[in-house]
Order: sequence, then structure tokens, then C-alpha cells
Amino acid sequence: MNPFYPLCFSPVYKDYLWGGDRIPKLFGRDMPKGIYAESWEISTHPDGTTAIANGPLAGKTLTDLLPEHKTALLGTKIKGPDFPLLIKLIDARENLSVQVHPNDANANAVHGDPKTEMWYFLEGDGSAKIYCGLKPGIGKKEFLKALEDKTFADILQVIPVRKGEGAFVPGGRVHAIGAGCLILEIQQNSNTTYRIYDWDRVGDDGRARELHIDKALQVIAWEDHEDPRCTPQRFTEDGVEGMEIEKSAYFRLVRFNLDSAAVFKLSGESFHALFTAEGSGTVTWPDGEEELRSGQSWLIPAAMDSYTVIPADSGLTLLRTTVP
Repeated sequence: MNPFYPLCFSPVYKDYLWGGDRIPKLFGRDMPKGIYAESWEISTHPDGTTAIANGPLAGKTLTDLLPEHKTALLGTKIKGPDFPLLIKLIDARENLSVQVHPNDANANAVHGDPKTEMWYFLEGDGSAKIYCGLKPGIGKKEFLKALEDKTFADILQVIPVRKGEGAFVPGGRVHAIGAGCLILEIQQNSNTTYRIYDWDRVGDDGRARELHIDKALQVIAWEDHEDPRCTPQRFTEDGVEGMEIEKSAYFRLVRFNLDSAAVFKLSGESFHALFTAEGSGTVTWPDGEEELRSGQSWLIPAAMDSYTVIPADSGLTLLRTTVP
């Protein structure tokens, strides 16, 4: 009997001042009233480590298990001792700050951790948008002028949000998630953020939140004016049709819209991280089965040979993240 099985996690919530309350409401999570800006779904980061919620390993974390079982859990492709990603939900009731993250090349110089990420839009409120990437022709001079004038919205690319689409945000790309967005975020395992502009907001203490201009100026990719929107590609895997939303050096996100049972095989090279975006169903494997509910996150250990997803009558939209 394989000692590993599909792992479900207890999320860690963050109550940042810009957040809303859609995450527990939309996904039927029994939580008290409050702000649920972020739900860290699968994380080994010390700022929010998620615990396993099901089966014999319930109560343990990946951090507990990785020293002895890293290859079995994560796969042969994973370098380093830790889970390489941080997977979270974000509910933006208000605009997030304009910010930037370092990348692999410059993170050490600013004593931060590199953070490339992508956003998959689970929902928008009709007027939702993102600010992502500098407009063509904007360089350091124009940036500093916008900083002085507090006109950052004028120098960033503004892109409307559509459910089911995605955006890619490499380290160095200036960005802000706009009000109304509900996002599944896939990112490197990092919590390094350099805040540039915060829409003149104040925190709970009545003071403006800290900015990190000096470090931001060191990591911004001034030449980056690319369209951040993902370009989905259709593919077939073991007879199952899917859409590849984004593939980078750090993660690959694909979507399956299932109306019948689908068998997914593992090669041993990477884990499968699943998120049930819509619908419900069942995941089965030779030694058991578990109910899949909307809004759940699961980790399928790399050592498992295969698993089967059986959607309910209404179908199931499954998002799957792997390491390419």
C-alpha cells in the first residue's frame, strides 16, 4: 500500500485592509465574519504554513514531512529542500498597493526572496481590472515623476479582468491587483514585496503604510513593457482535453473542464496541486477516495501512480499546477 494519498489543507487567512469576504462565502467555508484578503492554500512559508486536514497525516505540515519524504511528495524535478511554490486565493475589495518583487538575478542584492507569480481570475465584479507592467515609453525618469505626482495609474498598463483568464507577473514587473478581483495566485515560495504607492491609504493605526522605494528602484525591469495576459493553449493528456493557461520556468497551470471521469497519471517528476474552481466531485485512488468540493486545494504526491477525478452531474472545473 502506498503510504501517500491526496492531501487537503487547512488554509491560513490574512486580514489585510484591502481584503473582502468572498472567499468563505463563495466556497462555503464556515468562518466567522471578517476580512479574508488572502487564503494561503498550500504553503510551507514561515509566514503562513498550512497543515494537512485529512487522513493519517492530518495535523502535520509539509515542512514536517519533507526532510524524510521530499522526493515522494514533491518529485525528482524539485531542487532545494522546500516546497517551491506558494498557492493562495486573493479577494481584493479595494486596490492593492502598486508594488514590485525581486527576481532570481537581483533578490540577493536587496536581501529578499525572488518572486515570480501568475494570477488566474476566478471572478471579477464587472468593472474589475489589473494594473500590470509599465506603459511603453515609461522609464525611470517618468516613474519618479509619477511617484512625486501620485499618478501611478497613468503610467501602468490597465487591463480588464475576465473570468477564466490569467496574467503573468515576473519579478521586476510593477503591478497592482485592482478592486473586485478574485484570484488564484501561483507564485514562487516568497513573501518579499516592495510597496511603491498605496493610493494615499492609511492603516488601522491612522498612518500611511510603509513604502520601499529604494529597494523597488533596484529591482524594477525598466525595459519590461510586455502584455502580461496569458495566452491559453489547448492540449490533450492521456485522452483528456485541457487548456494550458501559463507555463514558466517555475510553474505550469492548466485547466480541465470535466463532465466525465478522468484518469491523471504522475511521472514521479512533480506533484500535482489541484484547485476545484467550480463544481464538485470525487477523487479516487487505489487505496481510497475523497470528496472534492468547490474551492478546495489538494496536493497529489509525486509518488502516487495515478488518481481519478469523477465530477458530479453539474461538472467540475479543475485547475492543476505542476513544476515543468
